[in-house]
Amino acid sequence: MLLEGKKLLITGVLMDSSIAFHVAKLAQEQGAEVVLTSFGRTTKITTAIARRLPQTPPVIELDVTSEEDLAALPDRVREHVPHLDGVLHSIGFAPQGAFNFLEATWEDVSTAVHVSAYSLAALAKGALPLMSEGGSVVGLTFDARFAWPVYDWMGVAKAAFESTNRYLARDLGPKGVRCNIVAAGPIRTTAAKSIPGFEQFEEAWGSRAPLGWDVNDAVPTARACVSLLSDWFPATTGEMIHVDGGYHAIGA
Repeated sequence: MLLEGKKLLITGVLMDSSIAFHVAKLAQEQGAEVVLTSFGRTTKITTAIARRLPQTPPVIELDVTSEEDLAALPDRVREHVPHLDGVLHSIGFAPQGAFNFLEATWEDVSTAVHVSAYSLAALAKGALPLMSEGGSVVGLTFDARFAWPVYDWMGVAKAAFESTNRYLARDLGPKGVRCNIVAAGPIRTTAAKSIPGFEQFEEAWGSRAPLGWDVNDAVPTARACVSLLSDWFPATTGEMIHVDGGYHAIGA
């Protein structure tokens, strides 16, 4: 049981196809106690999807752009578990205008950066009072070292997200908390469907990835996240681990 006795906070469970759902499912199977987050109208959806997990976890209110919600996070978590051993950041959003690089407004871009990058630091800071030495923060990204087709300002936001992870690793390391991210290949999730032209990634990935790639299988990515949330990576922080069938290693 890789996560026996661990208490985890998992964001981003919207559908049972989502990476976060599979992380929560595998975490429970590996012995963890899980608390989910959601907010606004999506709370009903998350609560319904949570019933499909091996054990139905509590769902607490958290809008990562709300200072009030972030300040209240420790108290809301303590209603269900006394502390946290790990946090999964599976949050990303950009307005449709952000997917046109030259036409996007600052309002579009600032929203993308706030929700998809700054929120990693905000969530880590909000959860920190609940975490002790040995804690782990894990985030999900889509490798932002490249200028991808159609990804545009979301790609810029992901680059900021990856940099944020490194700075968090620097500042939280002395407190005994690790910060790592997983760069997943394209998975057919709700978030992916909101990106215009995302099928371009789906079509190319399977043929170029040395190990092949299944856009409908989130389990390999979930396994990497669970491993990083466990005690099996005690000296790894500031890292980006690719779970993409090896696509990142192959030149154009």
